[in-house]
Amino acid sequence: MDVLRTLRTADGATLGYRLWRESATPRQSMLLLHGMASNMTRWSEFVEQTTLKQSWDILCPDLRGHGESFRRGRLNMDLWCGDLLTLLDAEGGDRVVVIGHSLGAQVAVHFATRHPTRVRGLVLIDPVFHQALRGTLRTVSLVRPAIEWVVSVMLFLNHLGLRRRHIPSRDLRKMDEATRAKLLKAGKQQEMIELYSSPWEDLRFFPVASYLQEMLEIIRPLPPLSQIPAPILALLSKGITYTDLETTRRVLSEHPRTRIETIDAYHWPLTEKPAQVRTAIERWCTHLPP
Repeated sequence: MDVLRTLRTADGATLGYRLWRESATPRQSMLLLHGMASNMTRWSEFVEQTTLKQSWDILCPDLRGHGESFRRGRLNMDLWCGDLLTLLDAEGGDRVVVIGHSLGAQVAVHFATRHPTRVRGLVLIDPVFHQALRGTLRTVSLVRPAIEWVVSVMLFLNHLGLRRRHIPSRDLRKMDEATRAKLLKAGKQQEMIELYSSPWEDLRFFPVASYLQEMLEIIRPLPPLSQIPAPILALLSKGITYTDLETTRRVLSEHPRTRIETIDAYHWPLTEKPAQVRTAIERWCTHLPP
């Protein structure tokens, strides 16, 4: 049964999330984390079609600042990891498999480092390692102090009431299905990349201050993977857009229990190759030790 729920945090934020649970008794659990300027609807197709829901509870939250957890103000790893711990405590998530895409993968690594006893395994879909940055994200890392200053000014202005009054919601499943039908099926991969990597498209549905803060968090150096005792499945796009593939492989290989699989995609495999992603996750989760 798929249910939309909300949860109040100690600092007054509201977290929105969906829970798939077929019985009153908690089962083995997984936590699905979306990417930057995204929301839980990116995982709707996976939850609907995966065979894992026959034996797993599936938690799919909107990270603070997104979707049903919309909130202006400061956004960072400390807040997101704290929110996830609160969510797991509330829903009886003891040792969970944390699955994250892009920014969600960054949050997953930070959470597993801070709360290793709560994590049974990690699935990292196109994680962003600082040493592998290239292109736009590398440029952002070089001008980080300037962006931090802009964020501080914008948050102050927001506090004074200078902000957009209405930000529309976005159903990413519908967007993904339309993209496959209209662009990918016609072989227009470059148009898809331009659409999905466009900040202007994201900013139609997301506050500017929040977007800039997430850019800073996604380029933040990750803790050493050696600090994580849980096994890792890494799903890497062959045409990965924001980082160097070989450097990413090298960093991942430093963790002794990492399995790496590549997908013929650019940076949005949940959009481009959902069946391949789903099959890889199902196969790996099925063979996890109890």
